[in-house]
Amino acid sequence: MPDARAGMAFRAVGPLAPLQRAALWCAGLAGWRRYGMAALLGALAAAALSPVDLTPILVVSFTGLVWLADGTTSRRSALLLGWSFGFGFFVAGLYWIAAALFVDIARFWWMVPLAVAGVPAGLAIFTALAQLAAYEAYERLRLGGSARVLVLAVAWALAEYARGHVLTGFPWNLVGYAWAGAFPGALAVLQSTAVFGIYGLSLLTVTAAALPARLGDLGRGRAWAPLAALLLVAGAAAGGAWRLADASRASVPGVRLRLVQPSIPETLKNDPRALTANFQRLMGLSAAPGTAGISDLIWPEAAAPPLLERYPELRRRIAAAIPKGGLLLTGAERAEPLQGWPPRHVWNSLLALDDTGAVIATYDKAHLVPFGEYVPLRGILPVERIVPGIGDFSRGAGPRTLDLPGLPPVSPLICYEVIFPGAVIDPAHRPGWLLNVTNDAWYGVSSGPFQHLAIARVRAIEEGLPLVRDANNGVSAVIDGYGRVLARLDLDAVGVLDEPLPEALSPTPYEAVGNQLFWGLALLLLAIAGIVSRFSRG
Repeated sequence: MPDARAGMAFRAVGPLAPLQRAALWCAGLAGWRRYGMAALLGALAAAALSPVDLTPILVVSFTGLVWLADGTTSRRSALLLGWSFGFGFFVAGLYWIAAALFVDIARFWWMVPLAVAGVPAGLAIFTALAQLAAYEAYERLRLGGSARVLVLAVAWALAEYARGHVLTGFPWNLVGYAWAGAFPGALAVLQSTAVFGIYGLSLLTVTAAALPARLGDLGRGRAWAPLAALLLVAGAAAGGAWRLADASRASVPGVRLRLVQPSIPETLKNDPRALTANFQRLMGLSAAPGTAGISDLIWPEAAAPPLLERYPELRRRIAAAIPKGGLLLTGAERAEPLQGWPPRHVWNSLLALDDTGAVIATYDKAHLVPFGEYVPLRGILPVERIVPGIGDFSRGAGPRTLDLPGLPPVSPLICYEVIFPGAVIDPAHRPGWLLNVTNDAWYGVSSGPFQHLAIARVRAIEEGLPLVRDANNGVSAVIDGYGRVLARLDLDAVGVLDEPLPEALSPTPYEAVGNQLFWGLALLLLAIAGIVSRFSRG
């Protein structure tokens, strides 16, 4: 526990007196004020993420969380504190999920409260367990000072890892993504994910954000903690700047991609009266001026007419827009068998068509969105999936590298498959680039598409591979293996992005060993916590 318990009267003097008063005030809060403050601090933490990108706000949020935790007196209060903070964080960071329901609000109005409050309430269980674990460590091991901060940071990072893996996993808006936006110098810090991955960066970020809480303590040993936080961030930034200083801008010879962003509203995407106009927009953009030098086309998720493999005449029409000797890589629904109705299996897929209209390769999405693309426990839950279609989508086999003529081997990632660290490539067949096709039009003008882009950017750094992102309504982008956004089309823009494909980098440490270095870092911080605690008691 800290050097002074909540409620202890003292006479604060000196420049740190306001922080000490704030620390004791937070620790002394009780009832709804305590948990309301936790929820507010959690909501503030979400402002560190895209598109707001106020990364330093994390210091306020996690310092406040440490001070609130200093007033915890039971397992129940620890759980409620962690849950309240997480609830605020996830409500503010994931409110945009509800926007998908407004595409067909007449059918799905009843799910809005579940999306706005139910999903955050469920995800907050992970932060509740993190706070409980930290509390148990405080009490059983009698941790105080900086040791309590380090244990909280490790508990938070482990909770994020669990959130990314339990059930189907949902590793969205991990704290480390606060460095994936536009905050000055953030790209340099983000380079650390090439070593530790995003979970490791979350661990370092929470540690640095929470260590300033020591300035509110009354005892000795306070000054080094914020200095250590600064050195932690500065060290990561210096290492990243060194890596970026020698960063190449080489591209793959003979490959120039045209990314088509049609920005078709979701309300029109499946409207039978709009299908012809939608198709004509795709074709018109594909053939827009500037095609000289374009080697291949890319269309976003579910852009092509469904069951395209069944309609050779339609494929021949599409072939007219494909560059001679090139390919079209497009999202589309595909089904088996190729004839008869209804099909036995339907996949959310990526198809590769050559300039004759022949389908030469397919990839089927493996990580499906619950309730969006399939209904869990369908035999029990009397609901339909939000995405219209022919029953539930079938699941693909997992990360796969496609060998395509004229292009480096590619690992396709459909929609939110890109959010899963360490699960975006086939380790037995390393690709030369990542292709993320998505349809973020479901979420309108909200934080969702910007967060999705920030997350995809980190996968490029972790794997040392360029990432091409084609989104129906944006944000489409070409990102190199250092996470630099070389070109982009902003939200709701209608147009094309003509860009060369950056070259792949050598395999990164993260690609080689995955999350092992994250686990090692977590153990190191726990060991430091033990040493610090022992010396502070001595």
